[in-house]
Parts: sequence; structure tokens; C-alpha cells
Amino acid sequence: SIILTLINLWGLALLQLLLVASFSKSEERACSLMGEPEEPQLFKTGDIILGGIFSFHSSWRTVESSYMHRPLPLQCIRYLNFRAFQFAQSMLFAIEEINNSTDLLPGIKLGYKMYDVCGSLARAVRVALSLINGNEETATMSEEPCSGSVPAIIGVTSSSPCMAVSTVIGPFHTPMVSHFATCACLSNKVKYPSFLRTIPSDYYQSRALAQMVKHFGWTWVGAIRTNDDYGNNGMATFIEIATQLGICLEYSLPFFRTDSPEQKQKIIDTIKGSSSKVIIGFLSHMDMDVLIEEFAHHNLTGFQWIGTESWISDSQTAIAKGNYILEGSIGLAIRKAHVTGLREFMLDVKPLNFSGNKLFTEFWETAFGCIFHHNKQTGENLEQCTGFEDLTEIKNSFHDMSLMPIFNNVYKAVYAVAHTLHQILGCGDMCSNTIASDPQALNANIVLKLSICHQILQHLKKIRFKTKEGEEVYFNENGDPAAKYDIINWQPKKDGSVEFVTIGLYDASLPEDKQLHLDNLTLTWANNSKQVPISVCSGTCTLGTRKVLQKGKPVCCYDCIPCAEGEVNSITCVKCHPEFWSNERRDECEKKETEFLSYTEIMGTILTVSSLLGACLTATVAFIFFRHRNTPIVKANNSELSFLLLFSLTLCFLCSLTFIGRPSDWSCMLRHTAFGITFVLCISCVLGKTLAVLMAFKATLPGSNLMKWFGPRRQRIVVLAFTFIQVVICIVWLIANPPYPFKNLRHFKDKIILECALGSPIGFWAVLGYIGLLALLCFILAFLARKLPDNFNEAKFITFSMLIFCAVWMTFIPAYVSSPGKFSVAVEIFAILASSFGLLFCIFIPKCYIILLKPERNTKKNMMDKKS
Repeated sequence: SIILTLINLWGLALLQLLLVASFSKSEERACSLMGEPEEPQLFKTGDIILGGIFSFHSSWRTVESSYMHRPLPLQCIRYLNFRAFQFAQSMLFAIEEINNSTDLLPGIKLGYKMYDVCGSLARAVRVALSLINGNEETATMSEEPCSGSVPAIIGVTSSSPCMAVSTVIGPFHTPMVSHFATCACLSNKVKYPSFLRTIPSDYYQSRALAQMVKHFGWTWVGAIRTNDDYGNNGMATFIEIATQLGICLEYSLPFFRTDSPEQKQKIIDTIKGSSSKVIIGFLSHMDMDVLIEEFAHHNLTGFQWIGTESWISDSQTAIAKGNYILEGSIGLAIRKAHVTGLREFMLDVKPLNFSGNKLFTEFWETAFGCIFHHNKQTGENLEQCTGFEDLTEIKNSFHDMSLMPIFNNVYKAVYAVAHTLHQILGCGDMCSNTIASDPQALNANIVLKLSICHQILQHLKKIRFKTKEGEEVYFNENGDPAAKYDIINWQPKKDGSVEFVTIGLYDASLPEDKQLHLDNLTLTWANNSKQVPISVCSGTCTLGTRKVLQKGKPVCCYDCIPCAEGEVNSITCVKCHPEFWSNERRDECEKKETEFLSYTEIMGTILTVSSLLGACLTATVAFIFFRHRNTPIVKANNSELSFLLLFSLTLCFLCSLTFIGRPSDWSCMLRHTAFGITFVLCISCVLGKTLAVLMAFKATLPGSNLMKWFGPRRQRIVVLAFTFIQVVICIVWLIANPPYPFKNLRHFKDKIILECALGSPIGFWAVLGYIGLLALLCFILAFLARKLPDNFNEAKFITFSMLIFCAVWMTFIPAYVSSPGKFSVAVEIFAILASSFGLLFCIFIPKCYIILLKPERNTKKNMMDKKS
């Protein structure tokens, strides 16, 4: 308890000391800067100060920290980056042009603070904070949240520093307008609310690259990306779109210029072992310079490079060591631009010397490879600079204006901020008058309006204007400009240098099928070839084959195997229409051959001849019987039934002809009904004759009167009654569900069998069943009467005929069911002819034999002798 009491007393005393200190300084309310203030590399005072962040140096010196003293400020490595210097000059040119304008911010002078970040993320964040807090060692707390800060920052050049800086300055609503940060991730307004840019997002560039790769038919490509936000995010978008377009990546390798030799060797080994011939280079120009030098060292040539805007139109990359590796490269570049007067302004750098800044001195030393006398010697054997050297006498990357589109982006960024300030300040004619009459009042007005930072950001997002060259500048909801790219091809010139030839255009504002436009120009490809290189994992499958994916490989790698019978196509085999069949090459569906029992084929001809022969024989027998109608053998057992039987047999022979030929509605209905009715008529006649034999024998018995009840008239009634039942069955069948023509596609895969479907199977089997029932009854009766003392053994002949008839139709059923196509029709015709010939031969040929060859036996006396 004593310890707790002492702790409480100590806490109260400390709180009182803090309160006293707070009240003693309540009048000052000042903030103190931690660390040393950052000094800008380029600075000019003005009514409004714009911030600029560039990498005048590409790298910095690494210093080991002892943790005993405060770390030393970051030291940039010597030698100026001309590219960043030109970006800064573009900003200076725009500011000077605005200050000299009477239409934009009249009477207001813009100043600037430009910082060098040396490619360091940490330094980029530090100088950004210096820009938004004024960079003063002591600042008085003010109710105005933006007091002392810049209204906007121009820069940073690359994506990763922009992400870091935007994350820090976003809560302060200070806009940052980048001219070269393309990462699609920066379009996220939740994470980067104050970021805008004058260069299109990589989202569109990645889509354009994928469409271009698809256009040239490359489905199997490799990729190397800068291992930072620019490369990783851009490649992720490319892979997503490429996958949708059917493009596969064999590899996607991360690379950074500071990678170890082992990591670089791993990339080289992967490239050597690859089969793709196209490489997507989603790299910064600095990484590309290092990479092609490594490729040149291993002599890795012959690859078709596809480039991004970062290096495809970079003149320094085109003259870098190993640049021949990139011969024939194609890629996307920021659209060509021209800013009147900018080139002349850049080449006239001497005005920078009047400010006495160190940056001019370093530029002069780098440009001429000399050193001023007041600099300490670094051990290098360099000439002394005089300051009077002539820039026109040297040729280096500083004179190259191929990056004018990027310079134009810086120019547009400055003008976008200026137009925004012009709107917020309401500067028109009245503004000019206010400036002339009371400059102090105007300055107070400026401070008042700039005190609300987010107003600048909101107005900047909605700004829309045209540059002096007529180019329209605006930002979409994500802070991005309209996405338009030139398509560039590296073509060698006679002097060995590289010419960037524009071969097309990509415009994301157009419909998707019209976004990519390539001019009808001759392109130069890898190895100075004029033929489009081929880069596929598997060749195009020929027609008639289909793709089968190779196990463990992407979908672009497959084997081509022939389509199955009845299938065509080259991507996925598609079944032909049921009435079509694939040809031998499996590349086209051809109409199937239709098959039916025709008169012209051998089997049809034989059956037709047999049918006509049977009809002729039957007619001949009928003629013989008619000529000898008064003879006993003809008169025996009701000659009327004999003639009726011969007539029905003729119809049986002829009805088989309805089964031959192309099936039609009428032929299908006729063939089965005619067959059923004629055969029942035939069997009924035979049955009548059999009954007549039995009745005749019974009538010879004493007291029998059967023939009176089964005379010729009764026999005709029996025949008609049995036939009428079959007619009723056929009529019901035809009304309920008649037979119809049918294309049988099941029995043969490459043929269509034209046949008659039964319609109602019950009707068909009822017709056959009724015929079989009568035949069985007739056979039984004839068998019972076979030994009766009949004239000329007619009961015996009927028994034989019925035996043949039943045997034929019993074997018909399994043969009919198992026979495919037209053969089932042939089986049915054969059964009709066989049973008809059986009846004709067994019943009538013996009688014809007696009539024609044994007339002596065709007498009444001979017939009576047989009866006795």
C-alpha cells in the first residue's frame, strides 16, 4: 500500500509539471521538425509553390549504421540521370509558360520546389512530407490545415514510390499527379484517394499486350517482369486477360537489376530450356538495360520481345550494350506528342546556372565528362570544366527527344494543377484587376482559399481543358487519363541504329473488337526476319482431329488424336447430325447413304423375278385348270375354291412386290395389310378344301347328311368369314396406328435404313398371329384327314403344304427380328414366296402332273376306284 501511494504521488507531480509546461507555452503552440530539413535541388519562390519529386540520381550509397549516432542523410551516387533532369525541365517549362500567360492565373507567379529521391522509397516519403508541411524547423500551429504546404505534387516517376507517397499524403488531401507511374493498383481510390496521373494505367496496357499477342497467333509465351509493383501488378493483369484469350505462359520470372548472379543465372537457364519463342518484357528501362547485357553475355538471341511503354521507345535502351538482343521488338508506347518550344528550352540549360544550384554543376560535369575546379578530386582523371563548353557540339542521351510523350505528361500535369487553381481562385478579368490594385488583398485571398486542401483535389479530378497543341486533358473516376498507345516496332537502319516505327494504334475507348488497329506495314521480327515467328506449345490440330491435353501441362499443350467415327472439327470433336457421317479425313460431315431394298440391286432383282415367276406359274396353273375344268380332278372338292385359292396365291406372289422399293406412306400401309388379307384368303381356301375332304368322307357313312350342311355355298361363307375377320383387324390397325416410313439410324452408323415402322406392333403381330392360327388349324385338320380314301390324296398334299407353311413362318420370326435393315424386308419377302410356292407346288403341281402327263388317271372311274 505504501508503494502504491508513492506511485500515485509521483504520477500527480508529473502531471502537474506537464500542465505547467503546457500552459507556459500555450501562447506559442509550435511544432518542431524532427531531424534535418530537406533542401530542394531546384527552388524558386512564387505566390503559389508547386512540388516536384524526381530521381535525379538512380541509386544511393549504402552506409552501415553503428547505432551509436544518428544515421547520416542518404547520399546519392554521383552522375546525373538525364531522363529525370529532362522531366524537371518539362515542369520548369510549363511553370514559366504559365507565369508568362495572361489567360491562366494572371498576375500570379508560380514557384517550385523539386526534390531528388535517388530511387529511394524512404526518401520519397520524407521529401513528400517536407512538401506538405513546409519543411520549416519550427511551425506555428494554425487553424488552416494546409498553411505552408504545396497545393499539389508533380511526380513520382515510378509506381512503387508513388504507392508509398500516396499512402502517406492521402489523408492530407494533397493531390499527387504522376507522369510515369502506370501500376493499375494506383487506380484504387480507397487506398490512394489523392493520386492522379497523366499516363494510362497498366490495366489497359496489359489488355493491349494480351490482344496483340493473340492477334499474331502466339499462344505459348514466356514473361519476365520487374520485381516491384509495376511489374508484378502489370503481369498479373496480363495473365488474367491472356488466360481468357487462350494464351498460356510457359514461365513468368521476376527480375530486378540488383539481383544476385545466381538469380540471374536461374533466369538464363529457364530461358535456355524453354520452347516458347516470344518473351513479354514487363520491365522498367533500367532493369531491361541490365537484363539484355546478361542475355548478350550468354548469346541468347532469336527471341521475339514484346515490350511495355517503359522501354520500348527508350533511345537509351536502344543504344545500350547488347541492344541487338531486342532486334524486331514490338510493344506499346505512349502516343507521340509535340510541345512547341520545349526542345529549345531543354537544350538551353545555362539559365539554371544563375541560381547557383548544385544540380546545374552536376549536369555540366556529367554532360561533358569534366569536373569544376572547386570540386574535390575523386581520383578520376577528368578534365576541368570551364563552363563555356558548347552543348551543341556533343551528342548524348540528353539531346534525345524520343521521350517527348513523357515530357508532355509532365507538362499536362502542371497545367492541370494550374487550371484547377484558376477555377478555385476565380481568376478571370476581375482577378487581374484585383492584382493590379491591391496585391496584398489578393495574397490574403489565395491563402484563404488554399486553406481547404480537399477543394483542390476535388476540382482537379473534374478538370477538363485543352493544351495549346489541342490535346484534351481530363481524368476519369479513377484519376486516369484516356488510354491510347502507339504500337512500336524496332527496325534497324542502314547505319546500325534503331528506328522506332509506329505500326498501329490501341485505343481503349473504342469497342473491344476495334481497339487494336495495325497498319498494313512490313514488320521486322527477331533476327531481322520478315516472317511472323511461331510460338505455340502444340501445333494446330488438322481437321478431323481433336485436342487431348497433355498431363501436367497448360491447356495450350495438347496432342491431336483423330475424331471418332461420326465426329468432325479440330478443337473439340462434334458429332455429326444423325443423318450425316464423317468422311475418312474426319473434316466434314457427309450425308449418310440411304439404304432400302430396291429393284435395281441383285437381291431385289432376284426377289422380284421370283415373285413374278410365282405369279406366272400360278396363272399358268389356273389356265390349265380352266382348260380342264370339266375333268374329274378339277371338279373334285369344289373347283370354285381351287380357282379362288389360285387367285389368292397370285395376290400373295404379287404383294411381295410392295415390300421392294423406297418406302412411302401408301406402300407401308399396303404391304402389311395386303399380305395379311391375301394370306388369310389363301389359308381360308385351303381350310375350306380340308373341311370339304372331311365332310365328304363323313357323308359316305350310312345316314350321314353332312354334305347337305357343308356344300359349296357353306364353304364360300367359311372362306369369306375367316377373311372378313382379318380385314377387320387390318382396318383397326390402320385407323389406330398405321405403319409409316421410318429412317432407321441405329443398325448402321454410316447408313440410313429406310424401312416401314410397324406403327402398332400389336396390330402387326395380330395379323401374323391370326394367319398362324388358321394355318395351325388347317394343318391339324389336314393331318387328321391325310389317310382318308380321298381322291388323288389331296388331304396329304394339304398336310405337306401346311407343314412347309408353318415351318417357314416359324423360322421367319427369329430371322426377321435379328436381321438388320433391308435384310429384314428380304426375309419377310422370302417367307411370303416360300410359303406361297409351298402351297402352289404341294396342292396344284400333282394335279397338273395328272392333267398334263397322266390323263388316263383323270377319269371318273379312276376316281371311284380310289374311293373304294
